[in-house]
Amino acid sequence: MIHPLTYIHPDAKVAPNVKIDPFTVIHKNVEIGDGTWIGSNVTIMEGARIGRNCRIFPGAVISAIPQDLKYAGEETTVEIGDNTTIREYVTINRGTKDKWKTVIGSNCLIMAYSHIAHDCEVGNYCVFSNNTTLAGHITVGDHVVLAGMVAIQQFCKIGDHAFVTGGSMVRKDVPPFVKAAREPLSYVGVNSVGLKRRGFSLEKINSILDIYRVIFVKGFKLSKAINIIEAEFPATDERDEILSFIRESGRGIMRGYTSRTNDDIS
Repeated sequence: MIHPLTYIHPDAKVAPNVKIDPFTVIHKNVEIGDGTWIGSNVTIMEGARIGRNCRIFPGAVISAIPQDLKYAGEETTVEIGDNTTIREYVTINRGTKDKWKTVIGSNCLIMAYSHIAHDCEVGNYCVFSNNTTLAGHITVGDHVVLAGMVAIQQFCKIGDHAFVTGGSMVRKDVPPFVKAAREPLSYVGVNSVGLKRRGFSLEKINSILDIYRVIFVKGFKLSKAINIIEAEFPATDERDEILSFIRESGRGIMRGYTSRTNDDIS
């Protein structure tokens, strides 16, 4: 299952049924789980922890040292969950002493030429389209979809089930369940298509939509919007998740709805 033109460091731990194609290099202090396939010309560097049944396509570089001048050689890791696919020429850097690891969850699809920097935490069932770029210290929830060429500034957070449209520059936190678009990045609705696909009822989706109307559409200050939601909306998992995300936001959340002008219409 391992091609003779592959180099594997003697200290690497590779499960017996892993398949590795030619011209790939596996460094020391690497662990690779059962059923994983690694294509040709892949570099798996020190500190990588790769789960079961992953697929890593040609040219990817996993667990290179951070592109951070503060990195001082500390022993850190990249951890990739089960059933995750890493496409061509993706780069994922290991952590620094801030979090000591970069984490990619299970059942994710990271498409070609994407970059995930040091100390990022990516949840499960995420899809990052081609050329997605995450700076350091970013947190991404579960079931997040980032369309092509999205760029996210360091320390931002993306909530569960969010969708960010292609070419977006993300400088503020994106709350859960929303669609985000435009420049600067703005709320453009609830990710109803994604929520339906994941089994959310129409009642839950409409409740989420009503909450975000208060936050983003009706023109209230954020503190007043939060008070209205707590007073007028029954407690649900979705309501509480939205409120917790907003309260815990370090960078502040993205801007609210603004009407399109003629310049916005192509």
